[in-house]
Amino acid sequence: MVLKDLGTADWWRQAAVYQIYPRSFADSNGDGIGDLPGITSRVPYLRELGIDAVWLSPFYPSELADGGYDVADYRDVDPRLGTLDDFDAMTTALHDAGIKLIVDIVPNHTSDQHEWFQAALAAGRGSDERARYHFFEGTGENGDQPPNDWQSHFGGPAWHRVAEPDGSPGQWYLHMFAREQPDLNWEREDVRADFENTLRFWSDRGVDGFRIDVAHYLRKDLSEPFAPFAVVGLGELTLNPDHPFSDRDEVHEIYRAWRKVFDEYEPPRTAVAEAWVHKSRLAPYASPDGLGQAFNFDLLVSEFEASQFREIIDENVQRAEETGSSSTWVLSNHDVTRHATRYGLPAGLGHHAAAWTLAGGSHDEVDTVLGERRARAATMLLLALPGSTYLYQGEELGLHEVGDIPAEARQDPTFFRTEGKEVGRDGCRVPLPWTGTGPSYGFGSDGAHLPQPVWFADYAVSVEDDDPESTLNLYRRALALRADLQSAESLTWIPHPSASVLAFERPGGWRSYTNFGAEPVELPEGRILLASTEFEGDRLPGATTVWMR
Repeated sequence: MVLKDLGTADWWRQAAVYQIYPRSFADSNGDGIGDLPGITSRVPYLRELGIDAVWLSPFYPSELADGGYDVADYRDVDPRLGTLDDFDAMTTALHDAGIKLIVDIVPNHTSDQHEWFQAALAAGRGSDERARYHFFEGTGENGDQPPNDWQSHFGGPAWHRVAEPDGSPGQWYLHMFAREQPDLNWEREDVRADFENTLRFWSDRGVDGFRIDVAHYLRKDLSEPFAPFAVVGLGELTLNPDHPFSDRDEVHEIYRAWRKVFDEYEPPRTAVAEAWVHKSRLAPYASPDGLGQAFNFDLLVSEFEASQFREIIDENVQRAEETGSSSTWVLSNHDVTRHATRYGLPAGLGHHAAAWTLAGGSHDEVDTVLGERRARAATMLLLALPGSTYLYQGEELGLHEVGDIPAEARQDPTFFRTEGKEVGRDGCRVPLPWTGTGPSYGFGSDGAHLPQPVWFADYAVSVEDDDPESTLNLYRRALALRADLQSAESLTWIPHPSASVLAFERPGGWRSYTNFGAEPVELPEGRILLASTEFEGDRLPGATTVWMR
């Protein structure tokens, strides 16, 4: 295989990026938890897959209150996952294979085990240490009620009361996620300076880019009186620039400073924002003087339907042109129901897949054949689009969501905060199957930290390796062909008599046709380069994408 040239500053614009959730990718020491040496051992697999970059979810020291997004030390590796030397070895192996590395940065909150928060607890009321977070006195008699009625993302109050150094009931701190994740005060210069040092620390170790977690939450105005939760909600998709904690205009001051740090390096470090904001307010996150790119999450809540895909593609291509960034396309990640499952749910439920998952939906309720066929077609369509595509580990195997994990095996804080009413995101985080047999299907030499269902055996890498028509081999062929075909970031729509078909042409004269319907449709003359499902004749089957000249 010829290594790709990713040495240019704009390598990220049309990259195929593979997300690794490290605790569920590969376990090198048999403790049931994936680790950095496990990733290093699988670099040949990643190289053969044909990706351009790896996005590594948090690997920092953590109590795992939220799958590693409760970070205790931003400049070290969780001992269960390895060491800094292991990180360096992994980075070198990836770079030697022509693969860039993007790491997760979690700036909205720390772990409650972070040295700053422990110092805040020890210092007491009114201290400089507490001012790094958002501490408030409670309401009600003796301050025994939260400062307001805001709720956290994981259910329950967004406030938690601490004990003061003398043991007496004390102040409350804000946590928009789990109580083990206290929100930082980004008005503080020392908070800003420390994160800039963190960006340099990892850039100096060879990291090529950063994915910014909850990028829209950092700046807050917590002046009283507080607006009630019924008014502010969780702040997602707000159009209010003065929302107390979500998508405030001044958050971009932080990212302009980060851009100066990124530009200290050659080539400049890249960044992509996870920002659940209204589409009209996404552009500043992706601006050249900001983070440079922002996730487009529209397809995560879309049905497998031609008009929805067309509208989403049009909007995001136009937005990229306006900002000078490039589009990001994603169908699955560590926070949502896998798209092979979404597309296999009964009609009309695809965009409500989260509700199915949160209710502990069974694999038996999914039309797996239809879901996988649609998933293959959708992935090929995405890989044909201008911009970067983000792939989530296991989707290249056609993996489905594991909905029916036993209660005693659950790990997601949502499950515990809602007393089991919502089961959370564990179903898309189950460790990968590498072999069709063994105690953890090749994930490690022993068990896995989340239970793997028996049907995982059919989706193992070793099984799909031997099947030329497997989803894994389709991804390999599509990624290799994409690398040869991609050129200018543009597309031209091609009219088709069927409303269920999306067709477009890319520079260089190659075309993509996707039939979202159930019945075959006419396909124009041309040479077929690749199809998501094999077929004969000149009619494109339902739930199929074809690339052709």
